[in-house]
Amino acid sequence: MDPVVDKIVAHLQRIATGQVPEMAVASAKAFVADTLGVGIAGASAPWRAEVLDMARGAEGEATAWGGGERLSLAAAAMINAFQAHSQEFDPVHEGAVVHAMAAPLACALGWAEAHGGVSGEDLVRAVVGAVDVAATLGLCSRTPMRFFRPATCGGFGATAALTLLARLDEAQIRNALGIYYGQCAGTMQAHVEASPQLAMQMGFAARNAVAAVELARRGMPGPRAPISGPFGYFALFDGAADPAPFDELGRVWRIGELSHKPFPSGRATHGGLDGLQRLIAKYGLQADRLLRGRFLVPPLTHRLVGRPATPEMTVAYARLCLPYCAAVCLRSGTVGLGDFTAEALADPKTLALAARLTVAEDRNRDLNALHPVRVEFDLVDGRALGCDVDAVLGSPANPLPAGDTRAKFAACGGSDALWDTVAALQVLPNAAELARHCRAAATRVTPPAAAPR
Repeated sequence: MDPVVDKIVAHLQRIATGQVPEMAVASAKAFVADTLGVGIAGASAPWRAEVLDMARGAEGEATAWGGGERLSLAAAAMINAFQAHSQEFDPVHEGAVVHAMAAPLACALGWAEAHGGVSGEDLVRAVVGAVDVAATLGLCSRTPMRFFRPATCGGFGATAALTLLARLDEAQIRNALGIYYGQCAGTMQAHVEASPQLAMQMGFAARNAVAAVELARRGMPGPRAPISGPFGYFALFDGAADPAPFDELGRVWRIGELSHKPFPSGRATHGGLDGLQRLIAKYGLQADRLLRGRFLVPPLTHRLVGRPATPEMTVAYARLCLPYCAAVCLRSGTVGLGDFTAEALADPKTLALAARLTVAEDRNRDLNALHPVRVEFDLVDGRALGCDVDAVLGSPANPLPAGDTRAKFAACGGSDALWDTVAALQVLPNAAELARHCRAAATRVTPPAAAPR
């Protein structure tokens, strides 16, 4: 048997029958809205049409967000998880370095449509349990990422969510986690290459979670020690891990530790962008006064977003390029969805400004740290400006203002009706009502004729 699986099973069973803290419920609703919003916006993401074409097999069970197409449960979970992460805009647990909502919510809402009998309260419980499993698994890691943790851990979270909605018994939960592990995949090679497979790996995680639960509920056994076994997740995917964070299940609710992302770019860019906005606000910093700039960041942040801006950048590359995102922010004051078009990526003024910005490693010894970040600028008038960022905008320690979260949701194509429905989620009789509003968003989100790639 697997002692970590023992703790996961016990925790999921407590969630199924016990009281979820009000803080966790409120956080769940906030991040359900955020994830649905960015998932709807993902209907206009590069490669969405190709993923949809591939997914068209069995139709009719569940909805593709923002487009309204009706697909099989597995296909809808796959494309919705892909969309939710495709623009690097979905919530993240910074300590775990896990995007813990995309795959679980895509699976859970799809299940509510396909199988019925899921209330809003059921969906909240499923999301809370999923984030606990996904984020806690990420927090156990003691090595730099070799595998794409948002997908590998997110898939375990999605599996946990579905076991709650499918009302699996203890043996079936164990089997589902083991079966998912057999499909667990997603490497950092896609991140290094800034490949669209980065978001696709989130889709695969969601699709495979559906398969795992559908097989477990039909009685198929899975490996019994998928996490702690000699060839389990800790040994093969992490290389070195400390399972102690699992002792906090039921005492620490990880959904309250998620961060909103104010910018549609890799979270590792956000510390630099936050510091840059602080300098703009304090000193009236302008792009034409900049001689050069530096971002001093932890090794992981440097590895994730320290790449230089180039004229041949793809959208995926630019979202993971701190110099490009910072140059955009210097010129306009922020970074938005419209800053990743073909025209924006080729703007010579932005590229010239990005060339004057460098990203360097600091001496942080935490191999999984994204922050703190130091931003330094030398101006043409001889002044030197600097800013240290510990709590990044959007994190629990520096939360995104409520008005900004609503504005982000609206900018992504989320409707007032969807926002209000999520706000009343814990008393919603049928959670599938959320999907109806995501389907209605198809009239507001139109994929471009030639999306930049």
